[in-house]
Amino acid sequence: MKRKEELLQDVVIKFAGDSGDGMQLTGSQFTNNTALMGIDLATFPDFPAEIRAPIGTLPGVSGYQLRFSSDRVYTPGDACDVLVAMNAAALKANLTAIKKGGKIIANIDGFDSRNLRLANYPEGENPLENDSLSSYEVIKMDVTKMTREALKDIQMGMKEKDRAKNMFVLGFLYWMYNRDMETTIQFLKDKFGKKAEILESNIKALQAGYNYGDTTETFTTTYKVEKAKMEAGVYRSIMGNQAVAIGLIAASEKSGLPLFLGSYPITPASDILHELSKYKNFGVRTFQAEDEIAAIASAIGAAYGGSLGVTTTSGPGMALKAEAMGLAVMLEIPLLIIDIQRGGPSTGLPTKTEQSDLMQAYYGRNGECPMPIVSASTPSDCFDAVYEAAKIAVQHMTPVIFLSDGYIANGAEPWKYPQSADLKPIDVKFKTELGHGEDKFQPYVRDEKLVRPWVVPGAAGLEHRIGGLEKQNITGNVNYEAENHQLMVKIRQEKVDKVADYIPLQTIDNGPEKGKLLVLGWGSTYGSIKSAVAECLEQGYSVAHAHLRHVRPFPKNLGDIIKNYDHVLIPEINNGQLIKIIRDVYFVDAKGYNKIKGTPITKGELMDEIKKYV
Repeated sequence: MKRKEELLQDVVIKFAGDSGDGMQLTGSQFTNNTALMGIDLATFPDFPAEIRAPIGTLPGVSGYQLRFSSDRVYTPGDACDVLVAMNAAALKANLTAIKKGGKIIANIDGFDSRNLRLANYPEGENPLENDSLSSYEVIKMDVTKMTREALKDIQMGMKEKDRAKNMFVLGFLYWMYNRDMETTIQFLKDKFGKKAEILESNIKALQAGYNYGDTTETFTTTYKVEKAKMEAGVYRSIMGNQAVAIGLIAASEKSGLPLFLGSYPITPASDILHELSKYKNFGVRTFQAEDEIAAIASAIGAAYGGSLGVTTTSGPGMALKAEAMGLAVMLEIPLLIIDIQRGGPSTGLPTKTEQSDLMQAYYGRNGECPMPIVSASTPSDCFDAVYEAAKIAVQHMTPVIFLSDGYIANGAEPWKYPQSADLKPIDVKFKTELGHGEDKFQPYVRDEKLVRPWVVPGAAGLEHRIGGLEKQNITGNVNYEAENHQLMVKIRQEKVDKVADYIPLQTIDNGPEKGKLLVLGWGSTYGSIKSAVAECLEQGYSVAHAHLRHVRPFPKNLGDIIKNYDHVLIPEINNGQLIKIIRDVYFVDAKGYNKIKGTPITKGELMDEIKKYV
């Protein structure tokens, strides 16, 4: 049967089902397939907060949203063109996120009386059988039955066969969007090469889904999205936590310092530990400590011993690490604290995104304890941002906090990865002997950056005192004198402030250099701000966008930029944190737009907010 092919510019698909339905794997395979075709994309995985939420319930729904386009994209999309709903709960949880006229691919086996009851539908009501979905194109598929039929000749239990349902759906979508299945088949061979039955069942289910689309006469149209117009080069799909790991390795190689990660597993930061443990060939050492305090303490010890010391965590772990972070500030040694933010307080929303740790990064330690803060904006930006954070740490002899969040950490996008020669050098100098005219080592003598020397333990004649008690200026001896304490507090603050002399000036990402409104952002709001501002500019509004990588200290020209606009709007996925700092530092009546729902700010809602000021 001859079918027509429709050319699309932009598509948003969301895969949704129980945690055991393999939606994350399905989404990531479609993502990798898309990236290999040179199509631009952005993703948003959405995990349940509970490890084993009851099957079929709303809290147990796992989702993966993917947007792909022939144009550049910066967000995973506000609403879906296609929703794959493996059960009733998946449909109910995501129904408001589908565009009117969008497609719903529903696995009818997941809409039996039991699943409907677990999803809290009224008794006797089935959305697939009434007119509640009349605004959408509903494609009903008995995925479970057809998967079992495709695997009837394989000697496996029914439960094991049902695990291949996601491959059937993936195969159908590959047919719908004119895709080759070979990348996923190769992935399955690599993953299950030693488990013949599992490999065969997944490949057969994948092919059965493709053939179902190809042979069913009710499907009259396939779709195609052309390659995106992107800068020429070699790209790969990368998630934020992967980019952090690779950025740390690059910093280690360019600085000549061995990389040590001391970490305690915590969502959503654990993948950095997992990823770095694969790179022992680069001399990377990873240590899974017994708790958060031991993790940062081991990283401090590694830094004191001459390594690039790193610890990873999320908000609750940051709280536990606070005392040791103060020790690193007092010692004035390089250390990188990576905080992948999530919803809080306490255990909060472990799998949901939030930008709620900025105040904690600024002020969340006892005493006057200043530290530079660097923030990543997108998954691929994590590479450059963490590289910059490591550079500041070792060249300014200070702990540095690197901020990402769950949205960036688990999201993916194409990344044109750099060549080693393109990376800025990270020059590191250890003090190994007494200098000319020195008769005694003075560990707190400083250079023009106010940086003290870095000495590896065991260097003859360079022994010095370490610990958390206040240091005497120059000598480093323990000192409780009031004037000395004030002096050292001022010096440590000035050293952090001086970092501003060595970082790039702030630039305008998009829009005029002067105008009615500046939308000032940081972190994962980048994509939604960029998209919203670009569309508002097309509509003739006087609006600009600036995005911060360096959050402490701020770039030296940020105040001058802010003065060029009548209004400043600061969107944040928190209850207003950067806005408090901006108001304090620059005395500007900035306005906030705050969303604290565990989900990113959308382009549409931000456009509505922008138009209030322009």
